Amino acid sequence: MPMNYKYYLENLDCANCAKKIEDEIKKDDRFTNVVVNFSTLTLNFKTDIENPFPDIFNMIKKVEPNVLVYTEEKNEKSQDLELFRFIVAVVILGISFLISNPVIQEVMLILCYLLLMYKTFIKAIKKIIQSHRIDENALICISAIGAYILGEHMEGLMVLLLYVLGKILEDKAVNKSRSSIKDLVELKASYANLKVNNRVTKVRSEDLKIGDIIVVKKGELIPVDGKIIKGCATLDTSGLTGEAVARELKVNDLVLSGYINLGEIIEVEVMHTYFDSTAYKILELTLNATNNKAKAETFVSKVASYYTPIVLIVAVVLGIFLPLVSNVTYSDSIYRALTFLVISCPCAIAISVPLSYFAGIGISSKKKILVKGSNYLDALTKCDTIVFDKTGTLTTGSFELQEIQVYDNHYTKEDILKIASLGESFSNHPIAKLILKENHQKLVLSKVVDFREIDGKGIEFQYEGNSIRVGSASFCQTDLAGSNFVQVNGKVAGAFIFNDHIKENTRDVIQCLKKYGIKTYMFTGDNSSFAKIVAENTGIDEYKAELLPQEKFRELNDLQQHHQVIFVGDGINDAPSLVQADVGISMGSIGSNSAIEASDIVIMNDDLKGIPTMLDIAHKTKRIIMMNLVFSIGIKILIFVLAMFGIAHMAAAVFADTGVTLLAILNSLRILKE
Repeated sequence: MPMNYKYYLENLDCANCAKKIEDEIKKDDRFTNVVVNFSTLTLNFKTDIENPFPDIFNMIKKVEPNVLVYTEEKNEKSQDLELFRFIVAVVILGISFLISNPVIQEVMLILCYLLLMYKTFIKAIKKIIQSHRIDENALICISAIGAYILGEHMEGLMVLLLYVLGKILEDKAVNKSRSSIKDLVELKASYANLKVNNRVTKVRSEDLKIGDIIVVKKGELIPVDGKIIKGCATLDTSGLTGEAVARELKVNDLVLSGYINLGEIIEVEVMHTYFDSTAYKILELTLNATNNKAKAETFVSKVASYYTPIVLIVAVVLGIFLPLVSNVTYSDSIYRALTFLVISCPCAIAISVPLSYFAGIGISSKKKILVKGSNYLDALTKCDTIVFDKTGTLTTGSFELQEIQVYDNHYTKEDILKIASLGESFSNHPIAKLILKENHQKLVLSKVVDFREIDGKGIEFQYEGNSIRVGSASFCQTDLAGSNFVQVNGKVAGAFIFNDHIKENTRDVIQCLKKYGIKTYMFTGDNSSFAKIVAENTGIDEYKAELLPQEKFRELNDLQQHHQVIFVGDGINDAPSLVQADVGISMGSIGSNSAIEASDIVIMNDDLKGIPTMLDIAHKTKRIIMMNLVFSIGIKILIFVLAMFGIAHMAAAVFADTGVTLLAILNSLRILKE
């Protein structure tokens, strides 16, 4: 059976390079589900091979010789060496201006070229020899060397100075963004206090086994999911749920990894290993979310793979044919062609798009919303319809019996309660438990025969020769007001009116959605009269009541024929609809695996305000991506036109490459601002 593998990459410079590695590995049928994530510098894949590392290593070296591969995550390297080389080159250049001897001055200039071009030249040569490809490193080297040969020594040196400085700043900006995004969802406890035979030792969280006993001291993160076996705990759960109020838990209560102990020492029995615990799943889900790539990101990656060869051909044509159609000399046309090569590097586009999506997913995590992929951020901006489940989504899900109505004078409220309780004694439905809780009369259950429970409708049974139904209005064939009816021998005898409190911010959230032009629906299995009350009190546009799960699915499918639809449910009963919708949003508890698996977006604290928040983030991300694309392409076209007419020189070309890239990165990071 194929196993999942995750390797860590280093010296991966751009999203285009990541795409080349991904495409190369995909060519081998032994590897499936291959994803190279530039945002997290990871490679994920499945294979049957027992030790795939040598094969993966060789394939990566073939297309990207400078990229290093590790089986475990390493600390990010600092850029100190590159910065030191840059500073030395600048100092030598400064000294050269103070020397009058032209030979020494030329030697110092060449030394500056070597210091600045060393890393770029090595990368270019490795790429040409091992993968037979020309990338941006080769374009910069050709431009700098060409400028030197043409006698434009300072122009060539300026290209290298600005390019190297731009790459240093770019790397620092990207690494800083990766760190800040990871910090938003860092719920991992690096160690645990393992208790064995009354001795406590520090161990790695990953080494804990089910059944181990761990000690959690005041101020420490709980490393894995478990159960309190000793002590009472005051726990900060905000890292997972965003709840500001600490939670009080006692012996036998469950605790999740990522909670912080604010009280005294407690002992916890391990229920899940680290890799099955909540915090790890959230961290992996968020950091790997960009594996599901949006169409914009995929399109940019595809275009970038053809971009560099086309650019090189255009530059050659420009250098050869420009003198034939104008008064420009060959020396000048070659200079302009070299300038064009510098302008054309696709870094700004290739980096800013995936980084923008990654930032969008990161800020969502900070707001306690998990997004499974950048494609869902993209899809949110296109949705024009949203469908809500009712119970537990728009309402609290905490039912209480408000009133018992009597519609037949032969019965009292106590009679209605007793008749219903006889049948509900055989059901596990929440409403059944609520009715039984209210009943204090003695029940003779042996007289109940032919009991049958109809999903989503109610129950029916025989009692002392009477045919009885307890359930929805349609099941009991009535238009009377009530939540749950009691029918005896075909006639409605009474009804229960239950109250499921509407969440306090529901109406405000619905109004926010309408500002985005989104039409709102509610699909519920509850009766029509109560559904109508909820719809009117919340401002829902349309509702459909008394629907079974499969009927919800069909109604949703019908809507999708003409609309892009978001479905919001609890992640358990509504799993088919969550999967079917264009975007499925779960309002389920963070501890529910089914909620995480069925939906595309998980709102961890069950707060409906997370939905307009996600729409805000998705639209902001899209706006910034469009700004980056328009700005990057626009500047390149402008500088290219100016270069063709001899107005823009290589310094402007370097700005169109590294300068624009840096500005695009900084613009992408605005998504992280609240």
